[in-house]
Amino acid sequence: MTALPKAKQPNHYDALASGNAPNLSALLGLHQTSADWCIRIFDPYLQSVALIHAHGETAFKCVDKRGVFEWRGVEPPAHPYRLARVYAHGRFEGHDAYAFPLQLTQHDLYLFNEGRLTQAYQMLGSQPCSVDTVSGVRFAVWAPNADRVSLVGDFNQWDGRLHPMRSHGDSGVWELFLPDIMPGVHYKFEIHNRHTGQLILKSDPYAQFAELRPGTASRVATPVQHTWQDSDWLAARATRDWLHAPMNVYEMHIGSWRRHPDGRVYSYRELAEHLLPYVVDMGYTHIELMPINEHPLDESWGYQATGYFAPTSRFGTPDELRYFIDACHQAGIGVLLDWVPAHFPQDGFALARFDGTALYEHEDPRLGLHLDWGTHIFNYGRNEVKSFLLSSAYYWLAEFHFDGLRVDAVASMLYLDYSRKAGEWLPNQYGGRENIDAITFLRELNIMVHDAFPGALTLAEESTSWPMVSRPAYLGGLGFSMKWNMGWMNDTLSYFQHDPVHRKFHHDMLTFGQLYAYTENFMLPFSHDEVVHGKGSLISKMPGDAWQKFANLRLLMAYQMTTPGKKLNFMGNEFAQGREWNVGAELDWRLLTIDWHSGIKNMMHDINHLYRNHPALHDQDFSEQGFAWIDCHDSEQSILSYRRIARDGSQLLILLNFTPVSRTAYRIGVPQSGAYSEIFNSDSAYYGGSNSGNGAGLITDDTAWMGYPASLTLTVPPLAGIILARSNG
Repeated sequence: MTALPKAKQPNHYDALASGNAPNLSALLGLHQTSADWCIRIFDPYLQSVALIHAHGETAFKCVDKRGVFEWRGVEPPAHPYRLARVYAHGRFEGHDAYAFPLQLTQHDLYLFNEGRLTQAYQMLGSQPCSVDTVSGVRFAVWAPNADRVSLVGDFNQWDGRLHPMRSHGDSGVWELFLPDIMPGVHYKFEIHNRHTGQLILKSDPYAQFAELRPGTASRVATPVQHTWQDSDWLAARATRDWLHAPMNVYEMHIGSWRRHPDGRVYSYRELAEHLLPYVVDMGYTHIELMPINEHPLDESWGYQATGYFAPTSRFGTPDELRYFIDACHQAGIGVLLDWVPAHFPQDGFALARFDGTALYEHEDPRLGLHLDWGTHIFNYGRNEVKSFLLSSAYYWLAEFHFDGLRVDAVASMLYLDYSRKAGEWLPNQYGGRENIDAITFLRELNIMVHDAFPGALTLAEESTSWPMVSRPAYLGGLGFSMKWNMGWMNDTLSYFQHDPVHRKFHHDMLTFGQLYAYTENFMLPFSHDEVVHGKGSLISKMPGDAWQKFANLRLLMAYQMTTPGKKLNFMGNEFAQGREWNVGAELDWRLLTIDWHSGIKNMMHDINHLYRNHPALHDQDFSEQGFAWIDCHDSEQSILSYRRIARDGSQLLILLNFTPVSRTAYRIGVPQSGAYSEIFNSDSAYYGGSNSGNGAGLITDDTAWMGYPASLTLTVPPLAGIILARSNG
């Protein structure tokens, strides 16, 4: 076996008993002296301990009444040796943690320190494994400014003196294999800062499971038991032409979608039973989960994460989350994860000043503190932080088969002066406001995701005019698949809040978006952010009496679903949730007993399926070839008309009337003569409307109009959208 360090002299017993000296792990375990071999253990809770061997047991000698025990022999014991420990509450047989060599490889440590270890969650954190045929858990943590790191948990009285970890030198990584413990145990790291002497108790940044709030301990996750059955889905995803495919996302918060009568939240497994059939029936293509990484405060909605590798235990185990995603895939539904690499909270048990220094964040608050949210900003220029974040993204996609990441608050990452006044920020090395390290990180993130997970998507919540967000990194872009179109969303909601009598003065708010609609791959979001913080629900934003409010909301949804861009709606939008979203309660499902609300749901069901089934509505979302105005100038009557066009030439005509006045005998130009039918009308009585429309069908005449060779004369219902299709033959 490899040479072992020489035994320390008894004057080091004080160090073991106090736990205040560096390199305590070197004092423990098996050592060779000039005269014999020595096994030393420290445990102040022991009554006695003995070495178990083929001929029985040999007792250790208590060499210090504070809990230091030693065995000595002329030959080393057989490896791995076993000990019999006797406590006041019983006798336990097992192995010595300090009998096992370090397991981490220099190659992995090198990649981690270089910022290129994209699967660092397999190296750091807690890993159930076997070493020299002995089962246990390997723990590892990065704490470069510590002179001692100890493993504490419900297996050692939370006493940091009992299991000091071993240092991997300049890498800053500490490791300890703890034999004979099982998954599920609670643990933390006790860190002693070498510069200040500060003693810090931290949860594991790489933990894959966590104690249920309000507890903050990490837990050793059970090895994966779930057997995936989504191979067909993943294979199809890898070759799927997502640019031209329908994408209609149902954004949801697990804890407030539905609840049990006693107030309990649904589990991941229960979501598969209740949410999934609902989403399939409604015609959505994807579910987007608001952040489900572990977080201490429900009211943060998951955006202030303390566990970047741990699905929150609020809703069940990691395997139950796998079950839910697997069930979604088998039902043909993709699942996206809202992921937050922009900032993290200041909670003392988590990442903040992890080893007593600004490790994951910047020391200077002008770089490292988010003033709006009271959170820390990641130090994207630090290689180990880059390994941490890249590994987190990799983990969710690899271990849980998520189909993509919606990356939160990208704008706050890109600008050093984001939401800061003069003097509150520091420029980059060129004197500019761009965060060069964050830009580099985002490009590396997107390259990694698209290379390692074919067909997986990255979506940027980016609210500024930063160029080429959704263009490849090799062309100078950030490399995202898509970008949320916040400009379109803000203009649209602002327009709809105007009384219809004034809308003719704001017509450009609807038409302006087409000037930039194809500069990015845009998603059109009506997300949770639009129904919180005093903004009210979508229905509450609509002007007019009750009838007009619901008609306006149906029109808003029809406008979104027929405008170029992929779609996203927050839960509750689909049935006109009445009150502002409350994270602490379920949606108001009782509203579906009211015809107007059930009418909105009926309409969303139908238009969702229409969107999926008609290529003209999705095939060329990102190309100007997929859209053509019929008339964008009728501000006086507040009507828009346009065509949506597929690559195969099929097309649909859309007319939208933004006033409560029915427009009869309204003429529009059409590209082809013949018969047209109304395949959708948001004013249908089935949806709660007045049932005005063109039910008998329409025939063109030869009157040239608006530059088209033929035209139609029709009725455009009040506060409504209609979709026309040319009949075959």
